[in-house]
Amino acid sequence: MKFSLVRAQLAIDAGPGSRVGGERVALLEAIRDHGSISAGARVVGISFRSAWDAVETLNNLFAAPLVIAHPGGRGGGGAELSAEGKALIGAYRAVEQALRQAVHLVADAKAGLDEVTIEQYLWSVNMRTSARNALAGTITQIQHGIVDCEVILHLSDSVEIAAVITERSASGLGLTVGKEVIALIKASFVILAREDEVGRTSARNRLGGTVIAREDTEVNTEIVLDLGGGKSLAAVVTRTSADTLPLRLGDRACALIKSSHVILAVP
Repeated sequence: MKFSLVRAQLAIDAGPGSRVGGERVALLEAIRDHGSISAGARVVGISFRSAWDAVETLNNLFAAPLVIAHPGGRGGGGAELSAEGKALIGAYRAVEQALRQAVHLVADAKAGLDEVTIEQYLWSVNMRTSARNALAGTITQIQHGIVDCEVILHLSDSVEIAAVITERSASGLGLTVGKEVIALIKASFVILAREDEVGRTSARNRLGGTVIAREDTEVNTEIVLDLGGGKSLAAVVTRTSADTLPLRLGDRACALIKSSHVILAVP
């Protein structure tokens, strides 16, 4: 790698897993300037679905939502950035400029650093996962057992979730009360019911929310719930189940998740 070809790749890290790179910042800027997620998607050249998923991910990973969507359904309505979203853009662009200047200094002076060291300093690796749901939270309680332990996460003022993992995993991750972690939940692990029809169940986690999106295919349906506090949760169920419940936009629903189906991750 030639020093003259070094380019800075910046990702702002606001907590475990909540890294935001240039593509997502560009989307936030487009939403800010054009007033909707769909318009922002067109400006940056991605599908509305990709933009929607990116917004959901950002709102779930940060303590406060970065994008506030207004009523109008998944295909309509407007959106604006919260104060936190605007602040993140400002911080990102300011640091990006400073990093650009630092790269030029390194490239000019060589700084006595080898190429491998330069590359390690200037490249950021973003967390990637196949799990549809990635929710940032803070550990508030750990109940230790002989083999397994239960970890309670505070996601927002209205949402908490429990995960059961092995003691060995908890030790390897260095989990302690107060530590920030990411809860990963596959959408297919989420069981849905109408909120007023939930009876007794063995599922440890019962999360109530409002249906804000529904996308049907011939076989499956993806339903997204607004959990409050800027958090959302996606579930994939069969089309037959979705039609039988039935769940439509604006309906209240309950997401049931076994604690053993919650995977914890740290940076």
